[in-house]
Amino acid sequence: MEQRINFIGTNKEVYHLMNQFEKYMKTTEIDHKLIELMKIRASQINGCAFCLDMHTKDARANGETEQRIYCLTAWRETPFYQESERVALELTEAVTTISANGVPDDLYERVRLHFDEKQFIDLITIINTINSWNRLAISSQSIPGTYEPAQVK
Repeated sequence: MEQRINFIGTNKEVYHLMNQFEKYMKTTEIDHKLIELMKIRASQINGCAFCLDMHTKDARANGETEQRIYCLTAWRETPFYQESERVALELTEAVTTISANGVPDDLYERVRLHFDEKQFIDLITIINTINSWNRLAISSQSIPGTYEPAQVK
């Protein structure tokens, strides 16, 4: 496989705008480990190898366990995730595949048991952002394997 286009070098304005969302994510009250799990789960659904490579590395750098990363596709069948993480992962799946069933009222209510209104919008923004990155990477055929995570402080 060859990369079709370097979207970062070709359109720096879009890359800058997308990075603004990334910077915003770091200011939210959403746990950084959960953000990475959400990014991985959306990338699994979308089949984005580039983003899977990146976010599994970032998750490890943030202290996430191999067990939780490996079992993420079967999160419903494991005891490794807290209830707040479970509803965030379910929301990630619903928003990523939104044309199938939308976001059901019962899911919204379960999310709201763990996250306030602002955090709900933050979760949706995180999900939308990774879905946009996935679509950019898949469409441009970004090649996975070379990403190195920043050192966590």
